[in-house]
Amino acid sequence: MSFLDHLEELRWHLIKSTMAIMILATVAFIFKDIIFDVIIFGPKKADFPTYRFLCKSAQAIGFDSFCFSELPFRVQSRTMAGQFSAHIWTSITAGFILAFPYVIYEFWKFVSPGLHKNERSNARGFIIVASLLFFLGVLFGYYVVTPLSINFLGTYQVSEQVFNDFDLSSYIGLVRACALSSGLIFQLPIIIFFLTKIGLVTPQFLRKYRKFALVIVLIVSAVITPPDIASQVIVAIPVLILYEVSIFISARIIKKQNKKAKAHG
Repeated sequence: MSFLDHLEELRWHLIKSTMAIMILATVAFIFKDIIFDVIIFGPKKADFPTYRFLCKSAQAIGFDSFCFSELPFRVQSRTMAGQFSAHIWTSITAGFILAFPYVIYEFWKFVSPGLHKNERSNARGFIIVASLLFFLGVLFGYYVVTPLSINFLGTYQVSEQVFNDFDLSSYIGLVRACALSSGLIFQLPIIIFFLTKIGLVTPQFLRKYRKFALVIVLIVSAVITPPDIASQVIVAIPVLILYEVSIFISARIIKKQNKKAKAHG
């Protein structure tokens, strides 16, 4: 295929992916009450599962952290189109999350013809694994990162004379950023898989820079979570586990490549 033919092929894959996202976004738009009252504003409520778990855990060791009846802030919309815009963009975000497996499938259909037959068979479970990791990441971001961030930022005050009134777009932006960023971070093993396949990354490289990766993970955890050690560790542990899994995946790929090279040599 020529370069223009490849662009035409890519265009159709993008169109199909966009259509899938918009169809599911329309469904999310219709179910507004579930999307907003249950999902988006769930981490604002005292009975959110994460707060209940953390409250019971804190009480078990003699503390009363995360035990509250109501978070001391309000969410408001201060622009004429604020609520409608939030409804539209939140629906599109929900559509993208729900359509992620299909988007990955379309991406795979575009990339796979350029791979050898054995490479396609080795990556047979790519769509399932990538989708599973993405959904796990989104759930982790929603149930762990989001409530920790909302609890800290929603209760933080520089003075008792200042009351927290958060704009609707700011609140939704925090929830969206926590969920989507975690979903993308959980794609690390998939990224390492492909980087190893094309020779840009080796397990030796990943082991050598493990300490730097640890520092980066802790810095990112400190940025997206409240400034306490417990919250940072809770967020950092899964990412570090993913990094170790990535090293294992990279080592397996290199081992198979070396074995194949010896067989042909």
